Amino acid sequence: MASAVLPSGSQCAATAAVAAAAAPPGLRLRLLLLLLSAAALIPTGDGQNLFTKDVTVVEGEVATISCQVNKSDDSVIQLLNPNRQTIYFKDFRPLKDSRFQLLNFSSSELKVSLTNVSISDEGRYFCQLYTDPPQESYTTITVLVPPRNLMIDIQKDTAVEGEEIEVNCTAMASKPATTIRWFKGNKELKGKSEVEEWSDMYTVTSQLMLTVHKEDDGVPVICQVEHPAVTGNLQTQRYLEVQYKPQVHIQMTYPLQGLTREGDALELTCEAIGKPQPVMVTWVRVDDEMPQHAVLSGPNLFINNLNKTDNGTYRCEASNTVGKAHSDYMLYVYDSRAGEEGAIGAVDHAVIGGVVAVVVFAMLCLLIILGRYFARHKGTYFTHEAKGADDAADADTAIINAEGGQNNSEEKKEYFI
Repeated sequence: MASAVLPSGSQCAATAAVAAAAAPPGLRLRLLLLLLSAAALIPTGDGQNLFTKDVTVVEGEVATISCQVNKSDDSVIQLLNPNRQTIYFKDFRPLKDSRFQLLNFSSSELKVSLTNVSISDEGRYFCQLYTDPPQESYTTITVLVPPRNLMIDIQKDTAVEGEEIEVNCTAMASKPATTIRWFKGNKELKGKSEVEEWSDMYTVTSQLMLTVHKEDDGVPVICQVEHPAVTGNLQTQRYLEVQYKPQVHIQMTYPLQGLTREGDALELTCEAIGKPQPVMVTWVRVDDEMPQHAVLSGPNLFINNLNKTDNGTYRCEASNTVGKAHSDYMLYVYDSRAGEEGAIGAVDHAVIGGVVAVVVFAMLCLLIILGRYFARHKGTYFTHEAKGADDAADADTAIINAEGGQNNSEEKKEYFI
């Protein structure tokens, strides 16, 4: 938006006269009369201010152009297109384009709508105020064009795990240029974009290089567009199809307790999953021949009446067009009483543990009783020994008294209970 003062009222009138000359014959006379009346009413432009605002609109929608006057004194307002053709002179429309409609006309505003906007309508529109000197302000209409077509292309419809593939997404004929974002499932990835401009329109192509894995099978690759003319998410997607070699797992279906003993039966089931699905599953015995009493039935291996000669490694192999894989099961055959002996051994250990605990407790109790007994006996002994020696005058007398005390000890006996 910009505002300017025109050189003179006569030049403005001349410009308006040219616009009247370009009008249809039926409207030309009316427009000239309006010009004459406007020329007679041109006042001084002191204190007036003409202003407008720029407009951004999406192609196909409605643009609104408003010429506003601050401190109006009833001066004439006129709106012109980028070719400086008069769209509205006051409330009169000399232009044939019926997409322009008058929304409001007063001494302070001329408001016009333009429906079904196209890229050709983009440009600078002029508001003119017939003052002395005349004033002019312009507004710029910017037209946004969303992408007309969004396409995604994958280099290979079917990829093999570990392979790098190329994915391209193209957003055609937008204005301004589109921003493209990549997602694999919920994870955003980084691509490389190129922009091509043609006649004010832009075509954007984004390239994504992706190394696929078996977990990517069935996951969508999403091309998402961000553009000011687009509300919400505009996106397109393709689902990955990834082939991968089998994944093999061996399941013991019998015996249920998992302990293989002599005379029992063994049944193993081989589960193999891949893309494409493996068509054949085979059993082999590693470094030895399969027992003669073993029975093979598709993915199942059955060995009846086990014995120790059946010990070894049994392998399940599966393959498809991508590759092959295997899983091993180590068989060890126990004695027929292995389970019972184990149970008896567990009971014996429990009994022995209980006996040991009782013995330890009894010994602790005995030690406590003996300790109390000896402590009491020792205190009494020190109380009565060598009586009479304490009162002796010399050493000889003390010995004699001590011996006398020992002789008299038979007379004074103490008993401990």
